[in-house]
Amino acid sequence: QVQLLESGGGLVQAGGSLRLSCTTSGRSLSTYHKAWFRQVPGKDLEFVAFMTWKGGNIYYADSVKGRFTISRDNARDTVYLQMNSLKSEDTAVYFCAADNIVPTYYRKDEYTYWGQGTKVTVSS
Repeated sequence: QVQLLESGGGLVQAGGSLRLSCTTSGRSLSTYHKAWFRQVPGKDLEFVAFMTWKGGNIYYADSVKGRFTISRDNARDTVYLQMNSLKSEDTAVYFCAADNIVPTYYRKDEYTYWGQGTKVTVSS
């Protein structure tokens, strides 16, 4: 059974940084496209960032562009989200997702595999 496991969340002050990681177990998803989404209680999942498996295409939500960076290490089957200049509105549970075919990268329904999430709290 394939599992994605996020880590790296926590409490940080506004303006600070965190790096999230998402590793894979069960079988390799190193050739799968991967993305980060986030969710605030009571709201729907929000797209954050996407990267194709070879890294040739990267997309960000406008709200995080210039502050967040997605990267991946396919040898470790791990995707990262470096979050800088954090704001209180970045507070959410962050999820990684993966699929081998993603026609519309910002749609959560495109992804088959999901992690359980890691909580990020930004204090102002």
